[in-house]
Amino acid sequence: MDLGLKDRVYIVTGATRGLGLASARELAAEGAKLVITGRDEERAAAAAASLGPDAVGIAADNSDPGAAARLVATAVERFGRLDGILISVGGPPPGTAADNTDEQWTAAFESVFLGAVRLARAAAAELGEGGVIGFVLSGSVHEPIPGLTISNGLRPGLAGFAKSLSVDLGPRGIRVIGLLPSRIDTDRVRELDALSGDAAAARAANESRIPLRRYGTAEEFGRTAAFFLSPAASYLTGVMLPVDGGARHGF
Repeated sequence: MDLGLKDRVYIVTGATRGLGLASARELAAEGAKLVITGRDEERAAAAAASLGPDAVGIAADNSDPGAAARLVATAVERFGRLDGILISVGGPPPGTAADNTDEQWTAAFESVFLGAVRLARAAAAELGEGGVIGFVLSGSVHEPIPGLTISNGLRPGLAGFAKSLSVDLGPRGIRVIGLLPSRIDTDRVRELDALSGDAAAARAANESRIPLRRYGTAEEFGRTAAFFLSPAASYLTGVMLPVDGGARHGF
C-alpha cells in the first residue's frame, strides 16, 4: 500500500529516541519531510541526520510557551508547508499520589498537558484540509498504571482534549487521532520495569497479561503511527487506538 506520504511535511516532537524517533523513521522511509525535536540540540541534530537530508532537528522543550509557534514556522520556512504533527510528550516522573510533589505535578502539566495543547493549537492554525494532529498518549487513558500517578492524571485529560479537537477541526477536514501505547520495549519502559527491583521478573509478569505474550517494538509502533498520520487513514478521526498487543480487553 502506498501511504501517500511522499513530500508531505510533519513535525514530530520528542523524536530523539523511543517512540517519537521510531515514528519519524517510518515517516521518513515513506518519503515525508520532517521537523523533529528533542531537548538537547546535539541529539536532535544527530537524530535528524540519521533520517536523511529532508529532516531538520530543533532543540525544543514542550513546556516553553514559544516552542509551538517556532516549530510550525520552521516547517513552513524550510519545506513550504505543514501537513501534520505527532505530539510525543515523554513521560512524567513515576510515583504514587502520596509521593509526587506539587512541583512535579506543575512541571508535568506544563510539559505533558499544556505543552501538547499549545502544539496542537499552533499546528491547527496552519493546517489545511487533509491535515492531521496525532497525540502519543498511553494505555493509562483507559486503565491507570500503578506507580505512574501523574501520567494517570494527565493522559486521560489529553485524550478528552483530542476528542474535543477532532469535533472542532472536522469541518475543516483536519483529523485528530491518539495512539495509546502500553508495554513497548523502549528505554522508558525498561526503566519502569527496573523500579520493581527485578526488571526481568516485572517484564515476565507484564508479558503474561498481554495476549500476544510479548512487549511491542518501537518499530511496530512507528508503523502504526505512520499509517494513522497518512492520507491512507483519511476517514479516521477522534480515534484513540491502543497499541498494546491486546492488553486492553474492553471495546
